[in-house]
Amino acid sequence: MFFVDTIEVAGLGNRSYLAGGERTAVAVDPPRDVEQVIAAAVRRGVRISHVVETHLHNDYVSGGLELARITGADYLVPAGARVSFARVPVTDGDRAEIDAAGGLALRAVATPGHTPHHTSYVLEEHGAQVAVFTGGSLLIGTVGRPDLVEPRLTERLARAQHASAHRLAAELPDETAVLPTHGFGSFCSSSQAEGSDTTIGKEKESNAALTRDVDTFVAELLAGLDDVPAYYTHMAPANAAGPAPVDLTPPAVADADEIAGRLAAGEWVVDLRSRVAFAEGHVAGSFNFEAEGQLATYLAWLIPWGKPVTLLAESAEQLRAAQRELVRVGIDRPAAAATGGPSDWLRAGETPGSFPRGTFAGLAARSADAVVLDVRRDSERSGGFVAGSVHIPVHELHRRLGEVPDGQVWVHCAGGMRAAVAASLLDAAGRDVVAVDDSFDAAGQAGLTIRVP
Repeated sequence: MFFVDTIEVAGLGNRSYLAGGERTAVAVDPPRDVEQVIAAAVRRGVRISHVVETHLHNDYVSGGLELARITGADYLVPAGARVSFARVPVTDGDRAEIDAAGGLALRAVATPGHTPHHTSYVLEEHGAQVAVFTGGSLLIGTVGRPDLVEPRLTERLARAQHASAHRLAAELPDETAVLPTHGFGSFCSSSQAEGSDTTIGKEKESNAALTRDVDTFVAELLAGLDDVPAYYTHMAPANAAGPAPVDLTPPAVADADEIAGRLAAGEWVVDLRSRVAFAEGHVAGSFNFEAEGQLATYLAWLIPWGKPVTLLAESAEQLRAAQRELVRVGIDRPAAAATGGPSDWLRAGETPGSFPRGTFAGLAARSADAVVLDVRRDSERSGGFVAGSVHIPVHELHRRLGEVPDGQVWVHCAGGMRAAVAASLLDAAGRDVVAVDDSFDAAGQAGLTIRVP
């Protein structure tokens, strides 16, 4: 009897998998912090004999090379992916025996679209096709986006996505479980869909790639593509070069003087505490990226690549978790760190910064000269926006602070997390800011005029 264990990488909206039988198993698209994959194998009492990549990932640094080194597993990578390390190149139709006693094998299926070399893997039990690891090809209700490799290839890859989805649907039984890597909040997904599990049969009924003709599908897919996180530019090259082993040892401890010095030098000091705690009191000049939010995605998106970052956490546990999140996107070693709270991080005589939090009801009652700043993405704003609001997506704000009009700034997003990031950027720049910590659904209910482009 085979098993498939799902390893959630929630902060990035991805999943990795461990699948096998009684003795051996395969790891699919592992995250960079491989300990959790190894722990899953230990719980199952199996040896990892194979590690496979569906493609060179654009949204995270892979742990595949390191996991294969540690376990001695064969490292299977699509042959079309240009890499600088030894691996087992995989082409369409290649098979790998995963667990002989259990009759488990893995068959490679070329599914270009998300990348030109993208490969899915069909898990077979005694010849029966029981599951398919689809990486960034066929997702739940959608497909992986085709625009992350090269702009000139985008339409061609979108058409390839359509063909790849149809190939999987034609070759696999309806009951075959579809196990994608992306699509659970990842920006590698061309759109966000609900649900946590699916099959080939379900996708035939609901997935646009399988219910639309190719021209309609491609037009809709390209029209719906969202912003691309800036750090994606660095992920595929890192994966092609062969990521170094991670170092999750505690960073050097920063005292109040060092924190002040790093701020003065223009480095980023990031407060990981909740947005409520940060608004109530923080080190002036620091930025708020909640550890419980999409820390890795948004910090890596906003910070100038390679700039030193000092982390401020409320506990050693929170700091450790943040380090683990950040190495997944190539932020390997914080320059320094400190735990505790503002009283531990401020020099004698220094006053903590603070700013108020508000709601859309409060925004409706604001003074007429207040500035309303919408930091959602373009795709979100297209569904409706507060009349008269200024629009600067949060990932562009640190470069466009000079475009925010004078006056008190009421900043909002869709739910509060990104507004808190934006408010901290504005506060560090000396602006009078109110962070709207509320659902955008409440805006119209509060009496604000909502316009649609």
